[in-house]
Amino acid sequence: MVIKNKALLPPSFYARDTIGVARGLLGCILATRVRGVVTAGRIVETEAYVGPHDPAAHSYGNRKTARNAPMFGPPGIAYVYFIYGMHWCVNAVTEGDGHPSAVLIRAIEPVMGEEAMRRRRRGRADYVGPGKVCQALGITGTMSGVPLDGIRIGVWKGARGGAGARRIEVTPRIGIREARDWPLRFVLRA
Repeated sequence: MVIKNKALLPPSFYARDTIGVARGLLGCILATRVRGVVTAGRIVETEAYVGPHDPAAHSYGNRKTARNAPMFGPPGIAYVYFIYGMHWCVNAVTEGDGHPSAVLIRAIEPVMGEEAMRRRRRGRADYVGPGKVCQALGITGTMSGVPLDGIRIGVWKGARGGAGARRIEVTPRIGIREARDWPLRFVLRA
């Protein structure tokens, strides 16, 4: 899979502070190749889950299960999980091997393969919400633990500068019960 004039983010990009990664992913391109079809979107919303002390993280209390094992590292892999019995959600694992933290990809803007994305979304062009992102890009649990610099799923360097510069809005996280007031949601605004 090749995104013109873009470079894949290396694992070292993710091997740092989760909040920095959550901010740094904004404007980057999340791309997948599913059954030979390439789809991609610019990441415009993320949420940070900062480790075992974060009561909203699946790794709270350093609890490791078969479901959340990818969160424990290494950085730069996908952590994909199923919620509400109907939606997949994709995260980028961050920090160091053994420190369970990740960044949830909450929204994208299509940049490649939008026709396929709409087909997967049954004609809808709404890509705001982690379940909608995964549905549009064809991300499922089979991608959990897969490196984010691979052929099936990859994150490519993006751009936020120039005449179309955007600002980052920081808000409390949404869609959770615990620690929902923590300002760990990052949105790329025009």
